[in-house]
Amino acid sequence: MSWGLTFEKLLLIGLIAVLLIGPDRLPGYTAQFARLIRSLRDMANGAKDRMREEMGPDYDDVDWKKLDPRQYDPRRIIREALIDEPAAPARQAAAASAATAPRRESAYAQRQRLIREGRPAPFDPEAT
Repeated sequence: MSWGLTFEKLLLIGLIAVLLIGPDRLPGYTAQFARLIRSLRDMANGAKDRMREEMGPDYDDVDWKKLDPRQYDPRRIIREALIDEPAAPARQAAAASAATAPRRESAYAQRQRLIREGRPAPFDPEAT
C-alpha cells in the first residue's frame, strides 16, 4: 500500500481546505503558508551558507551523498564488524578479486591480529 502524495490526493486536500476554510479566508492562509515555506527555505540556505563559511574550502570537497545515512545497511555493517571470514559466495568473489586488489582487513580482524602479535590495539585518545 502506497501512502505517497499524488496529484489526486493534493487536489482532494485542496478541495477540503476550500470547503472548511471558505473561499474568503483561503487567500490569506495561502499567503501565510507561502511565507512559512519561504522562511524555511531561507533558514536552510542560511545554514548551508554558514556551514560553507565555517568549513572554508573543505566544504566543496565533501561528498555529501556519501554521508547520507539512508545508504547504510546496518546488517552489513554489523556483519563486517563481527565476522572474520566472508560467507561462501562472498569468499568466492573475494578469491577472484584477490589477484587484482589487496583484501581490506576489517577493524575487528585488525584488532585481533594486533593482539595475537602481542602489540597493543590501536587507541584513539580523542574518541572519548
